[in-house]
Amino acid sequence: MLDARFGADRQHRTAYRLRDGVKAISSLCLVARVGEQLLGSVQCWPLQLRTGEGKVFPLILLGPVAVALVHEKEGIGSLLMIDVLARADALFALPMLLIGDAPYYGRFGFSAAHTGRWQVPGPVERDRLLLRGGSKALPAEGWLEPRTNDAKAHS
Repeated sequence: MLDARFGADRQHRTAYRLRDGVKAISSLCLVARVGEQLLGSVQCWPLQLRTGEGKVFPLILLGPVAVALVHEKEGIGSLLMIDVLARADALFALPMLLIGDAPYYGRFGFSAAHTGRWQVPGPVERDRLLLRGGSKALPAEGWLEPRTNDAKAHS
């Protein structure tokens, strides 16, 4: 389904560099299905923001969110988002980041207002680097990278 929605070359995108070398957070990987038919899915990954001073702030990278083309516009993506955000808030209480369309993800509390000077390992349209939560506690500058440990607080 991911190849069908995002193309077979999707692994070359910047979001995949933020997932390199880490396992998805299994409690935040969800699917929507009817019987054996896959309707949609969402995955989340451990991420961190590292400052020039070496401080590390843990985040969760949300995505990809995908819905089978034949079920687009049925609200499945919204239901997956509501569920994964509630689980993430309850289990981890960490800020979440995604690369996506602000008009769609803004209704779930995501905004590009704080991420303009964050560096990523590849090209990104700045208005698509969206954050939810924690903006007051996070630095205005830093480097986003995969998080290889389970630390929840910055060091």
